[in-house]
Amino acid sequence: MVNIQEKIRVLTDRIHHLNHQYYQNSISEISDFEFDGLLKELANLEKQYPEFALSHSPTQRVGGTVTKEFKQVGHQYPMLSLGNTYSREELQEFDERVRKGLEGAHFEYVCELKIDGVAISLIYENGILVQAITRGDGVKGDDVTANAKTIKSLPLKLSHKDLPPWFEVRGEIVMPFAVFDALNLEREDIGEQPMANPRNAASGTMKMQDSAVVAQRKLDCYLYYLLGENLPSSSHQESLQLLTDWGFPVSKTWKKCEKLEDVFQFIEHWDKERFSLPMGIDGIVIKVNSISQQQELGFTAKIPRWAISYKYKAESATTVLESISYQVGRTGAVTPVANLKPVQLAGTKVKRASLHNADEIQRLDLRIGDYVHVEKGGEIIPKITGVDLSKRGLFSKPTEFLTECPDCQTRLLRNEGEAAWYCPNEYGCPPQLKGKVEHFIQRKAMNIDGIGAETIDLLFENKLLIDAADLYFLTYEQLIGLERFADKSVKKALSGIEKSKSQPFPKVLFGMGIRFVGATVAEKLAEHFQSLDNLRIASTEQLVQAPEIGEKIAWSVMGYFQRPESIAFIEKLKAAGLQLEMPAGVEPESEVLLGMSFVISGVFASFSREELQDKIKANGGKLISSVSAKVDYLVAGENMGPAKLEKAQRLGVKIISEQDFISMLG
Repeated sequence: MVNIQEKIRVLTDRIHHLNHQYYQNSISEISDFEFDGLLKELANLEKQYPEFALSHSPTQRVGGTVTKEFKQVGHQYPMLSLGNTYSREELQEFDERVRKGLEGAHFEYVCELKIDGVAISLIYENGILVQAITRGDGVKGDDVTANAKTIKSLPLKLSHKDLPPWFEVRGEIVMPFAVFDALNLEREDIGEQPMANPRNAASGTMKMQDSAVVAQRKLDCYLYYLLGENLPSSSHQESLQLLTDWGFPVSKTWKKCEKLEDVFQFIEHWDKERFSLPMGIDGIVIKVNSISQQQELGFTAKIPRWAISYKYKAESATTVLESISYQVGRTGAVTPVANLKPVQLAGTKVKRASLHNADEIQRLDLRIGDYVHVEKGGEIIPKITGVDLSKRGLFSKPTEFLTECPDCQTRLLRNEGEAAWYCPNEYGCPPQLKGKVEHFIQRKAMNIDGIGAETIDLLFENKLLIDAADLYFLTYEQLIGLERFADKSVKKALSGIEKSKSQPFPKVLFGMGIRFVGATVAEKLAEHFQSLDNLRIASTEQLVQAPEIGEKIAWSVMGYFQRPESIAFIEKLKAAGLQLEMPAGVEPESEVLLGMSFVISGVFASFSREELQDKIKANGGKLISSVSAKVDYLVAGENMGPAKLEKAQRLGVKIISEQDFISMLG
């Protein structure tokens, strides 16, 4: 008989090795398909034999842990801030203080990029990551271990020999620019406000309660400081090399500097090159290299005396606001865009800047012809930060935001509590109609190959589309005569459309374009309701029982299914043969709950809500969204809704604890 525990251990070590080779050495020893197969095999074994799953299992990369609240943990070594400088003179003063503190002894510096992320402390015991703690107030922070484990570049287990039995590593968790851009595009696509900058996005992500959502955000990290007792390094330079050798992600941009002039050269080099980096930096950190000299210099009450940061000034330029144009998105949101006289900024020529909404225009009091100050927010998105009033013309007029849609002339509306103005002509406004089709065909939705934005424009011009469902009824004869459509391109488009019919229900639901329903929310709704028909008849109360669904999303979903246009669209999708329900489930674990119906409420210690729902269904039980006389049991967790409790008591529904439920399973 195969030793399951040993097989799990071997698989775990193998996958950790492959991850180390891929993320640290840029070596792919096996194909992605083979890697996914190993990971799936391990996940299946852990599910069947949870008693043998290891705390550092690579399956934790995908998340799934739901944290009710983040526990406060004290730092063994305080996480202090750094003093800031903004000029050569201030750095020279720092250098003189160091020289005086070391009584004229020879010393060196190490210069590193000051990465603009979320400070993190990582605790390793016997080579295994056991705890991740945020900075907090410097004395204690939040335990975010489950979320940190989802970061793929962060080693969960180290295989290097001669590791200290306990040590701490510090660094920054970041959201790369490419990930941030993609996330904001998706948020705008579903009608959500874009995030302000990558640092805030990373910070908000690390405080999310569901680690599965954190995993989807694709955070990264860079580590730069080693702490512990009897460490095998006598300098910061050696510590950085040790971290690299052990398999930690350390930026290779650091440099040892013999004198202050070398530090200035490093600062000047990265002042130009920082805009080519995949993540944001806001300065340079300068540290005394020798650890014994660091200890000799010591600390003030708030900062170390042996380190300081040089902060770059945000690069700014002044140019003329030539006009303001307005873009209408798929959800009808109208976004103003500043059209600028081209100006060089942070290595690129800037011609446009987002103005976000009407409130921003009013706050800045922007007027056509103004000389405006432009910066790159987070070194990535151009933004207007102010107006040079000394150059404003005598006859300039305040900007009045549009009152009608620039494309269909429908009067704009503004929902209470929202900053954006919307065109309500959802089924008659050309950019909204085309945007819905573009959303439907995208990779995260129906993934239709052979159709692009230009093709969609062409199909609308020739009145071959009213909505995305019409794609499934296009014929060869209709397309072959159109501009840019030869035999090969027609067949490719029709093949892509046909192939998309196999896309699973969550992707179809996301592609339908319901406001506030992104890819993750679509998955949650699909898993909870199992079919489009079940979702269509769900009440607001039933909708908010689904994981991560609040009232805003619930009202949006209900409103969508009440519109005649949506009903007609769904009927066409049904006629086309799309996947509008989840596939049949796996073999049940047992039938001990057969014939019993359950409502769950609150937060649970042993299960996430999804796991508890799955457990009920896997053992023959029926999951009900709201309390009624037909419900057999209300499974009550912490912080359960008082209305549910009161209604269950009034109707005589049996209320059981999480432990009672586990006992029922035997």
